[in-house]
Amino acid sequence: MTTTPDGRPRRMLTLGAVLQGAGGHIAGWRHPLSPPDGELDLAHHIRVAQTLERGTFDALFIADVVAISGTDLDALHRTARSVRFEPLTLLAALSTVTERIGLVGTASTTYNEPFHVARKFASLDHLSAGRAGWNAVTSVLPQEAANFGRDAHLEHGLRYRRAEEFVEVVRELWDSFDDGAVRRDIAAGRYYDPTGLRTPHHRGEHFAVRGPLSISRPPQGHPVIFQAGSSEAGKDFAARYGEVVFTGQGTLAGAQRFYADVKARAAAHGRNPDHLLVWPILAPIVGDTEAAARARRDELLELIHDDVARRLVQDTVGDVDLSGYPLDGPLPEVGETNRSRSRSEQMLDLARRENLTIRGLARRSSGGGMITGTPETIADHVEEWFTGRGADGFNVGFPYLPGAAEDFVDQVVPELRRRGLFRESYTETTLRGHLGLPRPVAIARRDDLTHPSEPLADEPSRAGSR
Repeated sequence: MTTTPDGRPRRMLTLGAVLQGAGGHIAGWRHPLSPPDGELDLAHHIRVAQTLERGTFDALFIADVVAISGTDLDALHRTARSVRFEPLTLLAALSTVTERIGLVGTASTTYNEPFHVARKFASLDHLSAGRAGWNAVTSVLPQEAANFGRDAHLEHGLRYRRAEEFVEVVRELWDSFDDGAVRRDIAAGRYYDPTGLRTPHHRGEHFAVRGPLSISRPPQGHPVIFQAGSSEAGKDFAARYGEVVFTGQGTLAGAQRFYADVKARAAAHGRNPDHLLVWPILAPIVGDTEAAARARRDELLELIHDDVARRLVQDTVGDVDLSGYPLDGPLPEVGETNRSRSRSEQMLDLARRENLTIRGLARRSSGGGMITGTPETIADHVEEWFTGRGADGFNVGFPYLPGAAEDFVDQVVPELRRRGLFRESYTETTLRGHLGLPRPVAIARRDDLTHPSEPLADEPSRAGSR
């Protein structure tokens, strides 16, 4: 832990990275330096994970949806978005070839049951010696509903009410065993202390779960809870339950408003705002010169097929059919959507503010948070947002892999270290330790735990104050 000249703990930048096959850009798989089969190449994922660990990233993150991402086959067959590993399986494999980097996977609260999620992430936390994180999402694609016997996606507000109870139940299940209750006392013939096992007996609006969970308490107490959402419901969910929140913000002013908002909401829920970290999206393309970086960006944008551009905008802004509109014409009016409202509103605002065509909006939204420049330029951006309280860190989505990750680790990370913003080496072993987050105290034993659970108390952080 670094300190200021007067001995106080220094606020340090945190970094996560999206590990997404050949890259996060919609045309990343077509990039000449990306493996086109990267989505299902374990050796490729290992290479990128170990590169990120060499750069002392706090965590790597696997996004997920439980459907093929689209119904327009003319567009879908031109992307790599229809093929992906199941996150927990991939993360378990990566836990065996990494030592320090956090391992964060997505699991839907709409299309899972709490017992499944609690068990899987507790298992990953044990396998990785305390490096697991759960990205709790409510799911956004209408196609996902049809894979689970539903005619339609749950309404936005209902999805979040279900998600709140879901997280409550998962936390109760993680606390089924007290710390140290599993003793494996061979001499006494007692595997665990029966007084250290609690049965939640949860019965609420959406779930009835008896418990207990069939695995001992995770090394971190609870895997770190991540959340992505900038709608009103999403921000309140993050303020109540999240420990890291992902957000897409196009300007520093917007990022500062979001940052102040979710921190204030966390405080209103009785939490320490420093225990909710804000990670905007950053998609860097690094070049030796500004012109070289722009040339790399333009090369990537030229790889977006017209069918993909049109469908990308449709899926981004909501339920609108753009098949009859020219790509180089303006975006038509769009009605209310049941998908990710925050993302839709951000993209519509961007299109109006910059008078973008459909093609222009596709290019701007294809990589999410794309920034081009020299290592110094990108470090300037990171430093401005971090010191200006628009971010506690960033969720870095590399447009193409592995090259963009290697450029960032080899060129930008040293510059961030030179400025005293980022660690020189790992000093902790768990994801909570890296992030400066406290280890949760187990939920107090009660005869019948029902929704909502009592708020979790925090132990003092062993990683120091943020």
